Amino acid sequence: MPVETEIKFLVSDVQALEQKLSALGFTRQTPFTYESNTLYDLPAGDLRRKGEVLRIRRYGGLWKLTHKTRGTDARHKTRHESETAISDGEQMDAILRALGYAPAFVYEKYRSEWTDGTGEVVIDRTPIGDVAEIEGTPEWIDRIARELDVPAERYITASYAALFREWGSRTGSQARHMTFAECGTPRPLVS
Repeated sequence: MPVETEIKFLVSDVQALEQKLSALGFTRQTPFTYESNTLYDLPAGDLRRKGEVLRIRRYGGLWKLTHKTRGTDARHKTRHESETAISDGEQMDAILRALGYAPAFVYEKYRSEWTDGTGEVVIDRTPIGDVAEIEGTPEWIDRIARELDVPAERYITASYAALFREWGSRTGSQARHMTFAECGTPRPLVS
């Protein structure tokens, strides 16, 4: 099973981050593209309790089904991830519902993907702020973070669901899902 190792960090200036990535030799693989993620669980919350994720993701016109195991949250977040392309996300939703799973959390963002051929940096424009992820080997993550002026104390290993809960506590929002409409956040102008 493939292993995903990553960190997140908050982004205050997306354009400045893009300029730094370009200067470091990264190329943008995708422009900002709308992404919608639906996490599924059983009625008793079995997956969440075990720290697992079952997700249908729609990125542009592509659909993927993903399962992630409980990870280790040390300096980097590491977890096993199985993912496959699916041709019809709505049919996959129907299959999961027929098996007793139901949507538990929805989050959306606009994502741009960058790579240097070794690892990946993604920039997410979300309803709760701009966040970037660095994914690769731990050594590569730390080197790229240093080159982007992101000290280890700014590393975030929390999931988007956890970040959303923290945001809700901080802002008093009653939103149940991290969508632009529920959070009352205008969609970002993206290029």
